[in-house]
Amino acid sequence: MNETLTRALSGFLYVSLLVASLLNQHAFIVLFFVFGFICLMEFCKLIQLKSIFPYIIFTVLYFIFGYWQLVMSSDKGLDETTQILQVITLFVQLLLIKDLFSEKTIPLFSSKRFIITTFYLSSGFVFLVLIANHNGQFTPVYILGSFILVWVNDTFAYLVGKNFGKQKLFPSISPKKTVEGFLGGLFFACIASYFIYIFTDHTLTFTHWLILSVIISVFGTLGDLIESKFKRQAKVKDSGVIMPGHGGLMDRFDSMIFAAPFIYLFLRILNYVS
Repeated sequence: MNETLTRALSGFLYVSLLVASLLNQHAFIVLFFVFGFICLMEFCKLIQLKSIFPYIIFTVLYFIFGYWQLVMSSDKGLDETTQILQVITLFVQLLLIKDLFSEKTIPLFSSKRFIITTFYLSSGFVFLVLIANHNGQFTPVYILGSFILVWVNDTFAYLVGKNFGKQKLFPSISPKKTVEGFLGGLFFACIASYFIYIFTDHTLTFTHWLILSVIISVFGTLGDLIESKFKRQAKVKDSGVIMPGHGGLMDRFDSMIFAAPFIYLFLRILNYVS
């Protein structure tokens, strides 16, 4: 089987599982737990963290937030707890962005390994669940729309960069990424936001989807670069081998888990201003 066909089949299986899970809240929560657990395994290997605690922390955090409303029979305490998690997560992500631009290598002392597995990767998947359950009801269109924007951005960033890219975006980390590619991905993600608005029963306004396309393109690209830096430090090409032709599952989720807290923050802001 040639590489292109292998890549297409594994990508199709991944997308099919993801889309099918959006039909049922419990299926979504379980599948994304599996996705998150695999990503955590790959990431712990990248940063050479050999401990069971990140997996325990991920499981506890994920199911507390995933099933809070069902177990507690109310939202009491959920909003305050989510805000605390969000503040810490955004702070850690800003530190990772700082490391991306100011450090030759991302410092990985012992305590920082536990901090980033908790408030970078684990909380990223927690916020994906919170986005899907925004406003206390399962609304998979938010997740589907966000993933579509990521896929459009990545696809056109690659195509535009390959054919027209000249100015390197971050040559020390990802030599193939270009400024032209980034702008091309952002442009087509903005266009895609209009069609998402049209085909999602106007769940959000076009302006809201447009803003989300910018958030996802910018922070998704940063997430991709940060994971690339971790891989470069580990001296590996891919985070894993679970997806033939694509690498690891973390390679497919790096953009979304980094953008997820910012997407959720934007949705929360909409609640206050609307």
